[in-house]
Amino acid sequence: MPKQQPENTQQIEIPARLVERVERRVPHTKFDDAGEYIAYVVEEILAQVEGHADEKFDNNNDEELEARLKSLGYLED
Repeated sequence: MPKQQPENTQQIEIPARLVERVERRVPHTKFDDAGEYIAYVVEEILAQVEGHADEKFDNNNDEELEARLKSLGYLED
């Protein structure tokens, strides 16, 4: 099987506390490093949000999304 070309990447800044949390989780996942894990989480969240793009968001959807982002560590309580 031919080796897949790596995707172009860009650097972004995220709080160190989130990086530390991700790095603690990586050994318990199928991912090789924190960057792969973070990319996966972001893609999953975007897929969920974009999947609802055609729907009218009401207050319940906003609360559900906020709760999910908090559980992933992207928002603080």
